[in-house]
Amino acid sequence: MQEFTIQKATRKHRRAFLQLLVGLAKFEHLDPPDAAGRQRIVSDVFERKKAKLLLAFAGKQPAGYALYFYTYSSFLARPTLYLEDIFVEEKFRKKGIGLGLFMKCVEEAERNDCGRLEFSVLAWNKNAIKFYEELGAKRLNEWHYYRLTRDAIERLRMTVQNQKRKSPLA
Repeated sequence: MQEFTIQKATRKHRRAFLQLLVGLAKFEHLDPPDAAGRQRIVSDVFERKKAKLLLAFAGKQPAGYALYFYTYSSFLARPTLYLEDIFVEEKFRKKGIGLGLFMKCVEEAERNDCGRLEFSVLAWNKNAIKFYEELGAKRLNEWHYYRLTRDAIERLRMTVQNQKRKSPLA
């Protein structure tokens, strides 16, 4: 079995990360970030520190990554580690890399006194669902995730602005 290492990414790893991000987009049948998006994510991860990144290497080859950030639970009064992405290149799967990345996130959640670790899984990704459930993760049936896209946010802001202008109370 090939050895692998996991480390916190630094700016020198940006190309490896972007290569893996494109791999995830392909796996999920999505378009990868365009040039401006790649610049933003590099800045957000390595300069603005909006998210944290772990990279896995098989020898010197980038094999996978985990991207996470923190939210906060008002009822637990503790942070929540939110695992945005975990991805392992196909040729490196079933070698313990995904488990290694996930366990590093578990350790990070413990170290930061998190009340929980949360993530979402695409409904069609049966392998990931099986992986997480075998680790003891429970699917939340009582919650529905919603999303406002960037366009929807702008439309909503404009609608509210226009309503305020038309209101005699404004």
